[in-house]
Amino acid sequence: MKIRLAQIEVRPGRPRENTARMLPLIADARQAGIDIIVFPEMAIPGYLIGDEWERSAFLRECERCGEQVRQAAAGITVIFGNVGLDWKRRNEDGRVRKYNALFVAEDGHFIGPAAGPYPFVIKTLLPNYREFDDSRHFCDLRKLALEEHRELRDLIAPVRSRHALLGCLLCEDAWDMDYAIAPLSVLGESGADLFINISASPFTLNKNHKRNRVFAAHAARLGRPLLYVNHTGIQNNGKTVFTFDGASCVYDSHGGHLECRPAFAEGILTLDIPRGAPWRLPQPLALREDNIGDAADALLYGTRRFMDLCGVERVVVGVSGGVDSAVVAALYRRLLPPENLLVVNLPSRFNSRTTRSLAHQLAGHLECLYAELPIEDSVALTRRQLDGLAVCRADGTHARRLELSDLALENVQARDRSARLLAGLAAAFGGVFTCNANKSELTVGYTTLYGDLGGYLANLADLWKMEVYALAAHLNERLFGRVVIPPGTLALTPSAELSPAQNVDEGKGDPLIYPYHDQLFRCWVERWDRATPEEVLTWYRDGSLEREIGYGGRVGDLFPTPAAFIADLERWWTLYQGMGVAKRIQAPPILAVKKRAFGFDHRESQMGPRYSEPYDALKACLLAPSTAS
Repeated sequence: MKIRLAQIEVRPGRPRENTARMLPLIADARQAGIDIIVFPEMAIPGYLIGDEWERSAFLRECERCGEQVRQAAAGITVIFGNVGLDWKRRNEDGRVRKYNALFVAEDGHFIGPAAGPYPFVIKTLLPNYREFDDSRHFCDLRKLALEEHRELRDLIAPVRSRHALLGCLLCEDAWDMDYAIAPLSVLGESGADLFINISASPFTLNKNHKRNRVFAAHAARLGRPLLYVNHTGIQNNGKTVFTFDGASCVYDSHGGHLECRPAFAEGILTLDIPRGAPWRLPQPLALREDNIGDAADALLYGTRRFMDLCGVERVVVGVSGGVDSAVVAALYRRLLPPENLLVVNLPSRFNSRTTRSLAHQLAGHLECLYAELPIEDSVALTRRQLDGLAVCRADGTHARRLELSDLALENVQARDRSARLLAGLAAAFGGVFTCNANKSELTVGYTTLYGDLGGYLANLADLWKMEVYALAAHLNERLFGRVVIPPGTLALTPSAELSPAQNVDEGKGDPLIYPYHDQLFRCWVERWDRATPEEVLTWYRDGSLEREIGYGGRVGDLFPTPAAFIADLERWWTLYQGMGVAKRIQAPPILAVKKRAFGFDHRESQMGPRYSEPYDALKACLLAPSTAS
């Protein structure tokens, strides 16, 4: 069989545009003598489209587009994803019955599993974790079997094409480790000649490495080739923006694999696969883990596509001389001509000559537009207006005067920079301004609401601080091939420079010890079995904390006593579950590159900080005088 994998960019909520992309590819494949062409999951409607699934007009448009593909399947077999509809039935929410479906169009007809009630394959396993929320809109094959009073295994059946007996699956159906049913194994027992998995799988660092191991093992165990087709593009669920890298892949009967490259680009992969016989790729690829370069590719691709989505052509970046803003500026310089990128240093009286000089150097290295706009007059005006302001009831009673504390004045500086000046600069420049926050800051809310948390997109907010440093080195060494981010920036003490206590020339700066706190916060946010202070304090007591969280130093060197360790732990946990939540809810959309990006991937409720009873008991034990001595 001559089979072609079509890795296309799928635009969410644009059925006609996606279909218009598919039809010429079908015609080209037919002319090239291709037997089967395979497109991704939800290739027509897109996948992450929110509650657009509730609009009947949209569903009808998807259905019409599917009919166009069916009519185009003359002399060729076309496999693609679309929403499957049964207008006579209702889902459990009272709306029309919808399935996440795989369609096989052959010679102008849709063909489905012989024992199935529809001429399409229904997704069996609907993911409901991380960004996925499939059961909100779709009925799965498990529910249908219960409704029809039939055995689920009877409904999981191959599709008999004129080319082969096809074992067709949708994405999660092959990630069956945590489910009670394994659709791929059931199809294998049915004698399928070839397995085809169509997917809409967002990019996450090292997901491809895991998938290659899992899918290769499936193919080798079953002794049949397995094809995986994913799409490119970006999709979002409002608060979180996800990239799709494609990484479509074919696995031979022995577990070897070959990917459709490059990532984050449309492409086709054409192969001759024998019918029903063991098959080995001549040059299978070696497994590899992702690195900071893969994260950079995802960030650049996602940022560019999000700019296109929002119609952004000009960008303003507030640069402080520190690493976060420098990396953001360098990323945008990869995407924009120099005249469309404006980097602005907004110093106050607390900003050192060092950081002001580094901001200027960065602009020179990037060869973009630059301005320095001091904020001291603006901050002074705010202080004059608010500090000492008399407030009272309407009848003049209960008068009091307001006072701006030192901490409040720090936040005034951050807000004047962003909400007033950067927003105004962006409007004057005809563009947008960026949010430069990283994941470490967002975890504990170490960022000013309506200040440096402002901006149209937070494209670094899924990277921990130490990962930002690694990205800075990658930008200099690989993407630019020269120094654009000054060495002084990489050596600088991280600091907000909002008070004398944050004087970088004196080595003063942020209260976070990033090599340690990155790892601590990671175990709260990204660890699959997410840790709480109860686990952290247990590891600390047992002497295993460094190993459990992956910290390369000694915690005892940072916190010499249990009291110091516990005070630090509770400080950040209280912020993570307290004000940090409120700030994250109001943060700009975050570009996801790893698991558990804040937003819809890391769903949270404002419940306030909480500590378990075992934690309180362990804390009391560690702080008891006999223990402390």
